[in-house]
Amino acid sequence: MVNRVILIGNLGRDPEVRRLESGAVVAKFSMATSDSYRDKEGKWQEQVEWHDIVVWRGLAERAEKYLKKGSMIYLEGKLTHRSWQDADGNQRRTTEVVASYYRMLDKKQGDQADRPSDAPASHAAPLPTEAPQESTDSGADDLPF
Repeated sequence: MVNRVILIGNLGRDPEVRRLESGAVVAKFSMATSDSYRDKEGKWQEQVEWHDIVVWRGLAERAEKYLKKGSMIYLEGKLTHRSWQDADGNQRRTTEVVASYYRMLDKKQGDQADRPSDAPASHAAPLPTEAPQESTDSGADDLPF
């Protein structure tokens, strides 16, 4: 079985970082992704999706130091669900992406001019830069597999 999420998008807010009694560090932030399509009249529409992201330990510390609202990142993780009771006793449920890896995309790889001297350099392979192909399908999901 596979539970894997891959997102490329922009942070909707600065990471909110907490340090737990156990010493673990956790950061939460929202991330926006978007998809473009042509509607029935042939006009381009953009659909924005918001995702709640959680990162732990070293990733949380790096997020606190380097990520800001508007930062573009590539992120990998898994989809999780949590349930709790709110102050009124209502059962609540949320879906989050717990990230296991992210990479900052704001600067070109190798562009070190504006990077702080202690910023981690990425050793990941560059992401593909192909332009999205226009779909002639009317509303069907395009799955890469």
